[in-house]
Amino acid sequence: MRHGKKFNKLSRTASHRRALLANMAASLIMHKRITTTVAKAKALRKYVEPLLTKSKTDSTHSRRTVFAYLHNKEAVTELFRDVAAKIATRPGGYTRILKTGNRAGDNAEMCFIELVDYNENMLKGGAPAKAAEAAPKKSRRGGAKKTTATAGASDEATAEGAAPAAPKKKAAPKKKED
Repeated sequence: MRHGKKFNKLSRTASHRRALLANMAASLIMHKRITTTVAKAKALRKYVEPLLTKSKTDSTHSRRTVFAYLHNKEAVTELFRDVAAKIATRPGGYTRILKTGNRAGDNAEMCFIELVDYNENMLKGGAPAKAAEAAPKKSRRGGAKKTTATAGASDEATAEGAAPAAPKKKAAPKKKED
């Protein structure tokens, strides 16, 4: 019976799941942001948030406890030296999941999981919207490209205050009557 076992198994054995989450947690601590599926990100959030809370008290016992979960010396050092100093005043909610759409190969829901205090764009406020507007949108289909003559004409028309010239439509071919 599986009464009370409500965590996501991620289609893995227990040892494989522990190893996966330990590696992902170490990567998250080292890189501050990783891309993964939504299911793995939610499982990782439950795994890493208690470790981040434990890192607030820098003692030998808490370091050994965190190392037992992460199995990575560099990640433990980074966590207790840099990350713990940034999250010291935060009462919880150290990670953020941002959905990015579906993966092309298998249509899996993808996302970023990141440490909240390390996203400079979110901390400044308003910067991500400006960055999104600056980058031109790309589509897969090839749209009508502006030539330099039509682009120059529309720029001149808007500079003079007149409306830009609308592109000319091709006439539909006439049907022959029998």
